Parts: sequence; C-alpha cells; structure tokens
Amino acid sequence: MSARINMATADAAAYKAMMGLEGYLQTISLNQIQKELIKIRASQINGCAFCLDMHTKDAVKYGETPQRIYLLNAWREAKELFTEEEQVLLEMTEEITLISRKGLTDETYGKARQIFNEHQIAQIIMAIITINAWNRIAISTHMPVAK
Repeated sequence: MSARINMATADAAAYKAMMGLEGYLQTISLNQIQKELIKIRASQINGCAFCLDMHTKDAVKYGETPQRIYLLNAWREAKELFTEEEQVLLEMTEEITLISRKGLTDETYGKARQIFNEHQIAQIIMAIITINAWNRIAISTHMPVAK
C-alpha cells in the first residue's frame, strides 16, 4: 500500500484541530494505560495497523504487559486480567466504535455510571471518538507502519 496525502500538510487546520483533541486528552482523568487500552481496542476493531503499532508500543512504554495486549481482542474471555473499570472502558469502546450496531447501550451506560461520574463518562466518550477519527485518517491516507 502506498501512502496517500499527508493530512498534516494537506489540511493543516484540520490536523491542528485533531491535535487539539489530543492535547485535551492529556488532561483527562483516565490514566495512560486506560487511554492506551481504548486506543488499542478501537484500532483492533477498525483494523488500523498504524495506530495498533503506535499504541501497543506506547502501552508497553507506560507499563502495560504484553500478555494483556495480546489478549485484548479477547478480553471477555480473559476478564480476570482486566479490572472492572477497564472492562467497562472496553465495552464502551466497542459499542461506540461499532455505533451502527446498537450504540452505547443502556446496560453499558448503567455500568459506567456505577463507576464513573458524568464528567468522566464524557471524557471517555471523547477519547473513544478521537481514536476512531485517527483510525479513519490513518486508514484513508495509508499511513505506513513504522519499521
């Protein structure tokens, strides 16, 4: 696959807006591992090799274990490796990423409300939306995986 346009140069204003979202995400209450789990899981669903490569490396850098990364695609079968908070984050990530199926269900939202406050839920939704946007940019422009 050959690279296509470079969004940072083809539409600098749009890219700057996306980077603004990234800046915002650095201030939210989720820890780095939680953010990377969201990014990896959404990127798995969307099939974004560029983002999977980047965020699995980042997760390891922040202290995530290879085992949990390997099993993230099957987290429901390996629940014992993920905290209750992480399970809710992953459920939210899947339902929001696959929004056309049924969206964020009342059941999952209810679980989130038991663990997170409204502000934190808003932050989680923004984190999920942002990685989905980055996945679409990377896939659409054929961003190459680092060698």
